[in-house]
Amino acid sequence: MRHSLAAMKKGKPAPFFLLGHPVGHSLSPAMHNAAFKALGLRAHYALLDVEPGDVPRALARLRAENCGGANVTIPHKEAAYHYLAAKHALSDGAKTLHAVNTVVFRPDGTLFGDNTDAPGFLDALREAFRATPRGKRVLLLGCGGAGRALALTCALQGAASIRVADVNCAARRRVLLALRRAAPGLDFAGVSLDRARVVARDCDLIIHATPIGLHPGDPSLLPRESFRKGQLVFDLIYNPAVTPLLATARAAGARTANGLGMLLHQGARAFRLWTGRQPPVAAMRAALAKALKTRSP
Repeated sequence: MRHSLAAMKKGKPAPFFLLGHPVGHSLSPAMHNAAFKALGLRAHYALLDVEPGDVPRALARLRAENCGGANVTIPHKEAAYHYLAAKHALSDGAKTLHAVNTVVFRPDGTLFGDNTDAPGFLDALREAFRATPRGKRVLLLGCGGAGRALALTCALQGAASIRVADVNCAARRRVLLALRRAAPGLDFAGVSLDRARVVARDCDLIIHATPIGLHPGDPSLLPRESFRKGQLVFDLIYNPAVTPLLATARAAGARTANGLGMLLHQGARAFRLWTGRQPPVAAMRAALAKALKTRSP
């Protein structure tokens, strides 16, 4: 029998997991366990390091062990999508993005895959800037899985134009192909990082989706001359809270936000999918802030 909301209020705690590789850095357990506690639900969220190629086996095992729900992170979002597309069910958002970050274990034993990254990003954008991608000229730095999802999200939300930059030409081509399929009438193009430094100044929204900035000594991908007053600059990195890119953008008068809001809001949406309850966002935000403080350099 699958875990119901009533079952999570009594009896053995329901298990929830984050599948990734590696996962030790994640703040998701702090956020979700605080949410369960705030609502009096007997559930526990933990990390599960899954080797590449083992996602189908891991999800099948969690299904057999009566898991309450799961998140999926790097590098497994596409693998989860393919497994669920073949054997279970997917949301329209997951089908569009070809990526799953949230798995619901249904009472009838089937699984349902969704993607809360895209709406979580939009929630964070509205919260930080009171803005959406609609009508904006967008520059995306980084064409990995997260970058691809956000490029498609901006396209489907009515961005005026999108420029994508990555040192990996193959990754850049994959994003451009996805944009061509999803939004054939959109003004989009791939650019080199050198060219990105030039076109950035004319963009309204700059999204940074590379790992550069995570480590001490990392440079800003864009110089101060690439930014201007009034621009919106969103960095998916949240630790450190102010990356070199954000510091450079701020110095030029741009408005900036890091990725903590996206982490919070995608997690809140996943929590709602699992429990059917309104997520206690304030408790989740406080737990993230506390956990981040203990890990900050």
